[in-house]
Amino acid sequence: MTSDTPAGRRLRVFNRRRSAPSRARRRLGAAVRMVAALALAGGVYTAFAPGALAEDNRPLSAAAQEGKALFDNSCISCHGRNAEGVEGRGPTLIGVGSASVEFQVGTGRMPMTRQEAQAERKTPQFNQDQVKQLGQYVQEIGGGPQVPTGPLTEDLKQNPEALARGGELFRINCTSCHSFGGAGGALSSGKYAPSLHAATEQEIYAAMLTGPQNMPVFGDNEITPDQKREIITYVTQQLQQDKDPGGLFNLGRYGPVTEGLAIFLVGITLLVFAALWIAGKS
Repeated sequence: MTSDTPAGRRLRVFNRRRSAPSRARRRLGAAVRMVAALALAGGVYTAFAPGALAEDNRPLSAAAQEGKALFDNSCISCHGRNAEGVEGRGPTLIGVGSASVEFQVGTGRMPMTRQEAQAERKTPQFNQDQVKQLGQYVQEIGGGPQVPTGPLTEDLKQNPEALARGGELFRINCTSCHSFGGAGGALSSGKYAPSLHAATEQEIYAAMLTGPQNMPVFGDNEITPDQKREIITYVTQQLQQDKDPGGLFNLGRYGPVTEGLAIFLVGITLLVFAALWIAGKS
């Protein structure tokens, strides 16, 4: 402990001057260690996930390049130069995947001729190869759900119970909007659930994956791929083959409740007139 004399005060000043560089060195050392730790973390990330940094620079495939040319010619005015969307015209396509493009463009819903409550199905402006190319371009620049390759329906000879399971899944998940017979139905604000009678296997699968218009998204956690194939089997093998779930009469293909009510009303009316005719003759 230094005394409060001139010599002691000079000693304290000298000690403080000696300690100052030490604090500066500690701070500099801490900064160097921080930079080294960040560099190490970045190096480890790059080593284990190289695709995360290289993905943006990955060249487009030949199909995607063809799709980009189509996109720049027909879609860029609404969806933007890099598919990021244009406010008031069209949403971003980043993350929608090729499934959404193939559904919207393959059914003629896109490009839209005018802004409406809902895009309607119409004759497509692109052939199937062009639709695939557009979907591949959107898939490569933004990712998203894809329609799987291979069969999208079940082989009823090998799996005869698939039709019954598909019908049960359809009635649980789809009839509230598309009706028991797949004829579709009205929704709110001028929107509607479309008929499924003209839908292809790819369109139905893509719609379940992407949830177009007011339809909810049925991901693989909600409905597994096997269950999706069973639903498509039911739609294509039952509802699209004029096999009315209502019974003998085709009353809008709305199912047994509508048909039973109609038969009841018609039957009661006939019985009343028959009773009146018998009473008048007696």
